[in-house]
Amino acid sequence: MHTGGEPLRIILDGYPTFDGLGILEIRRELELHHDHLRKILMWEPRGHADMYGLLKVPAQRKDSAFGVIFMHNAGYSTMCGHATIAIGKAAIHLGWVNPTPPLTTFKIDAPCGQLEVFVHHNQTGGVKRVSFENVPSFYVGRYEVEIPAVGKMPYDLAYGGAFYAYLDINQLGISCEPKHYSEIIRWGKTIKKAVIAQNSDIRHPFEEDLSFLYGCIFIDKSKREGIHSKNVCVFADGEVDRSPTGSGVSGRAAIHYNMGQLGIKEEISIESILGTEMEVSIDRTENYDTYEAIIPWVSGTAYFTGTNEFWIDSEDPLSGGFFLQ
Repeated sequence: MHTGGEPLRIILDGYPTFDGLGILEIRRELELHHDHLRKILMWEPRGHADMYGLLKVPAQRKDSAFGVIFMHNAGYSTMCGHATIAIGKAAIHLGWVNPTPPLTTFKIDAPCGQLEVFVHHNQTGGVKRVSFENVPSFYVGRYEVEIPAVGKMPYDLAYGGAFYAYLDINQLGISCEPKHYSEIIRWGKTIKKAVIAQNSDIRHPFEEDLSFLYGCIFIDKSKREGIHSKNVCVFADGEVDRSPTGSGVSGRAAIHYNMGQLGIKEEISIESILGTEMEVSIDRTENYDTYEAIIPWVSGTAYFTGTNEFWIDSEDPLSGGFFLQ
């Protein structure tokens, strides 16, 4: 599938089962003992540097339909909005949940917490659009990062299921356009590394496993009427999100709420490097440890692209996959 151009490979079979384990325990188990399967599916020759995947696992909570583990070129993310939108549509198609047009709702367990999914049906019962209510998202603060040969660059740190550093891309003399793709990757990797080294506030209030910087999000103005702005997210090992990034726009909403630029029930549309869109609004606020967190509502559209069956040839020296960027 893809959501806004960002791929999602949904794994249907071939993995071990993880009955009795919580979501974060499954994530650790995959990292420690089964990471070769992620590399086989995400890396070349079956995937590529920007491939993304989802594994369905048992639900952790009684009121969840199932659980999900997200994976990418470097490991396992804590949250993924584009994958949540896609799995909302896929769950209907695959029979994982029973559809109840005109609106099907269900909950899923993700490493960052429980997500509620809302599948909007068209008049014939098909899936028109998918929304999800994200976990509490919050603004951490504004900082400066020292970049060699550039100097100090201001950025905002926020959490939307994962931590991101948000920067105005005009500081770099480039824009969020495909023509600057290689430069966006280079700067994203450089800035992410510098922020990790210089910022000690990347801490989730409750879970150590969530306390890391997932990526950098560059922000630019949109040339289209009715679109708030543009997002380009560089995450994992220089992976570029083709969509506006569902967890990323959740963090954006938290930033704008903190700055008095976005109110409760107000919605903005954010476009990607491809011009595809996601909508984000603030459903409500709640106290989340020391933060006044928002509960974001994110919407988008996903599409099916096909099915695959992959083989692993024991005589193939590259059967385990390889990574080139």
